[in-house]
Amino acid sequence: MLEKGCSYFSDIHACRLSQKTGAKAGLLKHACQFFNLALCTLFLLVSPVMAQQPIPLSMLKPDLAMLQNQVPQVHTHTPALAQDLRLGYRYGEHLVFADAATQGRRPEVSTGGSLAVLYPDMGEPYRSIFAKIIEGIESKSRMPVISVPISAKLETADLNAQLKRNGVRVVIALGRQGVKLASSLDREIAVVVGGVLNIPESESRSMTGVSLMPDPALLFTRLKSLLPGVKRVIVVYDPKNNESLIKLAREAAKPQGLELVTYEAKDLAGAAHQYEVAFASADRRDALWLPQDSTTVEEGSILPLVLRESWNRGIPFFSSSFLHAKKGALFALYPNNLELGHSLAMAAHSAVSGDGRKSGVSLLREVLVAVNLRTASHIGLNIDYQSQRSFDSIFPEP
Repeated sequence: MLEKGCSYFSDIHACRLSQKTGAKAGLLKHACQFFNLALCTLFLLVSPVMAQQPIPLSMLKPDLAMLQNQVPQVHTHTPALAQDLRLGYRYGEHLVFADAATQGRRPEVSTGGSLAVLYPDMGEPYRSIFAKIIEGIESKSRMPVISVPISAKLETADLNAQLKRNGVRVVIALGRQGVKLASSLDREIAVVVGGVLNIPESESRSMTGVSLMPDPALLFTRLKSLLPGVKRVIVVYDPKNNESLIKLAREAAKPQGLELVTYEAKDLAGAAHQYEVAFASADRRDALWLPQDSTTVEEGSILPLVLRESWNRGIPFFSSSFLHAKKGALFALYPNNLELGHSLAMAAHSAVSGDGRKSGVSLLREVLVAVNLRTASHIGLNIDYQSQRSFDSIFPEP
């Protein structure tokens, strides 16, 4: 078939050349034959590609139209990609984007509307903390995000009106102020809480969100990886603040082969006494845990007592506070605020879509790890350079 095609082209050119006279006609005929041979060779090289059934241009038009219809949705998901898409059309380039952040996830449900974040209007360092959480929310939200700082002048009625004007379907309330204000919002607006520590169990059952309290399972796993010989974990706590946390901690200790030894204290004086009792009976098989508890982990008197007794007796303590690692705790888990924002955004979309996820305020699992090498060396623990790379913060700072 290819030979016939080439011969066909030769015959046409030969016919045209027959109308010319002299040697020029013969020369032109040979040139045309050479050209046709080259054309046939090119056809042989290109034909395997053509055999792959190329899509006609007419079939591309519906796909391009569909892509144009998706521009608002792309803008909702990833504003940077939407900007690139607009620039592509501006310069006549039709581009198809893959959002790497959403690859491998189940198809998303289009929720419509927008998401509002309520956060306390505070100075540093709190402003930066809330800003990082909001950054995480914005990067994972499938709805436009509106940030609303909470000031003393903000009235509930004005806030409800503002949220309605912006089509808000779900609110993420950060901090105690945010949670308190969100509780008075219209019922049709779903609420997710974050950036809070102690929420009474009676309240947390009716809420959805993520606490700032690290999951004890993560704390105990890290403890055993550093000190495999530890058998008991001592904790002094106020039942009013952390009864539910201690229940979870008892269960989390078992898989690590740990026994949780608890001391209750309802005020500052009681807490100081309980720490003295706990240290007097502790030995090298023990480690002390300082949870986030306003009664029993007081910075002015309790922390200096713990630092002194821990150092003198060689009993390590670990904490849920970044600053404690800097001051002398062996290690501490503290929030990864960007990842916390991601989790809150996912919880917000679940609240809107009603996908049946369990409600309630979950403990923090998006954490970073700080370690104190001076404390580690003091208790005979050598953390080599390779192991140090697994920590996010190291004290004393190099």
